[in-house]
Amino acid sequence: MSLLKDRVALITGSSRGIGAAVAMAFAHAGARVALHGRDEAALAAVEARISDLGGEVMSVLGDVTVADDLSRMRERILERYGHVDVLVANAGSSNSRPTAIEDITEESWRADIDRNLTGTFLTVKCFLPDMKRRRTGNIITLSSAAGRKPSERTIVAYAAAKAGVQIFTQDLAAQVGPFGIRANCLAPETILTETNKQWIPDDVQHSLAESHPLRRLGTPEDVARAALFLASDESSWITGVIVDVAGGAVLA
Repeated sequence: MSLLKDRVALITGSSRGIGAAVAMAFAHAGARVALHGRDEAALAAVEARISDLGGEVMSVLGDVTVADDLSRMRERILERYGHVDVLVANAGSSNSRPTAIEDITEESWRADIDRNLTGTFLTVKCFLPDMKRRRTGNIITLSSAAGRKPSERTIVAYAAAKAGVQIFTQDLAAQVGPFGIRANCLAPETILTETNKQWIPDDVQHSLAESHPLRRLGTPEDVARAALFLASDESSWITGVIVDVAGGAVLA
């Protein structure tokens, strides 16, 4: 495949899970890939897989909630590749558990907002000026089905942050469209990453799968294929949309 031939793609949070799958898909499509994460060993493993494909790849370490870390990452990537064509702001997570709103601590609330919304904002803010100067670029953010539908089992701060990512992306698309830059958002439902496979018991996986119209849970590759479409010229007339990679679990 050559959908992204010679394009430079940065995928934050790409040492494992969805981010790693997106990086692999982009490398298969001919992109020059910049990996990002905080686990050096895990990044090295993904980098080795891409190198084995004959792909061009580099890794940067840093925390996307820290502007200085992002600036250093940007400098390293620009030194190696000169620019970024495709930015996938994937980094984000929650260490919380579903909790009654009155029992959520200020610390856990701020941590979820920082990891998922502020980190996305700072990442885009860091790389956007270069794209505007070049008058071209493609930004993909990662939300979640948690930000698309209310549930009593939702991690409230995480859901609020992911809902914020959605409107942030749509406002971004409206602002940067005149500069030839597109911005879209992916909103996955439960994805069977290696971590989720370990933490979600088989019977719960089965129950969750049965709650989806397609009767299965998603894989990182499902999200990666959607990201590849949005990153390519196949979607050149699409901007400001939220794509539910959710097996039909989010239906209007």
